[in-house]
Amino acid sequence: MSKTYSKTRVLVECALMIAAGTVLANLKIYTLPNGGSVTVLSMLPFMLVSFRHGVKWGLFTGFVNGCLQMLLGFWAPPVPTFLYYLGEVLLDYLLAFMALGLAELFAKPFANRTAGVAVGVTAAGLLRFLCSFLSGVLIWGNLNEGLSAWTYSLVYNASYMLPEILLTLVGALLMLKAAPQIFARQSAAH
Repeated sequence: MSKTYSKTRVLVECALMIAAGTVLANLKIYTLPNGGSVTVLSMLPFMLVSFRHGVKWGLFTGFVNGCLQMLLGFWAPPVPTFLYYLGEVLLDYLLAFMALGLAELFAKPFANRTAGVAVGVTAAGLLRFLCSFLSGVLIWGNLNEGLSAWTYSLVYNASYMLPEILLTLVGALLMLKAAPQIFARQSAAH
């Protein structure tokens, strides 16, 4: 297989995973009033890119998806300056979705692929949660309804991110059991 064909194939796969993630993100189990929702495995396609093609491609796919998510529905907090908006763009969109591309980084040390996938999904999901949590403290803190910004952000973001991570973990492990080749590391186009 030529190197050009391999990169083209990976780019096409990344585009398909972005499309699949976008469709799955619109299949919502529930949505919170200031953004955030539990979806039907919308994080999994981005983690799959990471598992199959490595962190570089996972980060790239997460970045493109973060940009697309902003175009499809930007949740703007009531903030006083451009720096707050920049913080939201970074924490709620770009870094949050790029974090999903780190799944293989956490999975790679494990010889057992099932353990690696479980750790990778959980760690990448928790990094996305951390981005949302920090955004809640630093950007959305004025919506805290009488609670400290830390407490409000923890409760608000955990209420959708923890179920999202758990569903993604279960979905990934079921997929891995049914079709382990989907999670196989691809050697071409790195």
